[in-house]
Amino acid sequence: MSRPLEDDDDAPEGGLLRVVIGENPPDRLDKALAREVPEEAALSRSRLMKMIAAGDVMRDGVAVTDPKTKVAEGEAYDLAVGHVAEADTLAEDIPLEVIWEDADLIVINKPVGMVVHPAPGSYSGTLVNALLHHCGDTLSGVGGERRPGIVHRIDKDTSGLLVVAKSDRAHHGLAAQFEKHTVNRHYLAVVNGAPSAADPRLRGMRGVSFESGGILKIATHLARHRTDRQRQAVVWNEGRHAVTRVRVLEAYGTPEVASLVECWLETGRTHQIRVHMAHAGHGLIGDQTYGGKRRVAAKAVGEAAADLANAFPRQALHAATLGFIHPVTGEELQFEAPLPEDMAVLVAALRGAGA
Repeated sequence: MSRPLEDDDDAPEGGLLRVVIGENPPDRLDKALAREVPEEAALSRSRLMKMIAAGDVMRDGVAVTDPKTKVAEGEAYDLAVGHVAEADTLAEDIPLEVIWEDADLIVINKPVGMVVHPAPGSYSGTLVNALLHHCGDTLSGVGGERRPGIVHRIDKDTSGLLVVAKSDRAHHGLAAQFEKHTVNRHYLAVVNGAPSAADPRLRGMRGVSFESGGILKIATHLARHRTDRQRQAVVWNEGRHAVTRVRVLEAYGTPEVASLVECWLETGRTHQIRVHMAHAGHGLIGDQTYGGKRRVAAKAVGEAAADLANAFPRQALHAATLGFIHPVTGEELQFEAPLPEDMAVLVAALRGAGA
């Protein structure tokens, strides 16, 4: 249970919030506060941890700075909830394709070439810079700062759908869904060759199997490459479990030298689709990191289509479908984004070559 102190109508922003520990509390302070703080306070556990470390959580006027502190039923804690700080990242007026937006969330169709989050070498021109300008004062704050909450990312040269939190409560709820792998994410990719259950090479490959309907399942562990820290690699006794499923939508050429595939993620690891498709021998067209030296043969699809495929300047990957439960309203949401122009042109050329 909780109540604002001193009838502060602005609590929790800029005021004090009193939290009383209820029955059968968790064994440590941070967990107990996360349970007892009211939902409308929009204080995630990560933000509560920062407040504890900063001395903003008090019992009997004394700051409690250890999140592992034991708590007891009936104890009262006063939380000094400061005003949301402005983020240091510069807001930039960059056009965005907004698919959907409300007070807590925004769904964006990210263009090719845009980095999601500022990082060394990319401090401007990112999605976060654009969102700070677009959302402005509608950002109620994530982690104590007025900033968008990034819960997942797609590579700079991958296009497609991203959901971003505008409030702490949305950030917490979305992060939980991504952690539980309940978010529906389907990608479209153009790959070398056409994965087939009739291929004995795939049948004998470790981590590769086929499910009913000819769906290719790739299940491995992924970890950083031992010699190139910018890459990920398939491993077996370390790293993180990763599962990708793949369905061939269209195959191109005689013989089949390329295909449009649908990929969906049971897990979401860095570069997962790109690494898994390369592992299966069907690397993404245009992927300079994992695609290898395989080329689309002109004899199979004609010179024009082959030249377009072999000169494609990025990995041909698009986050086409995104579905999740709205973390505040409970509404089921699903969004789709059509292929961007460059991939649509590539697919049309390959499709036309086989006509």
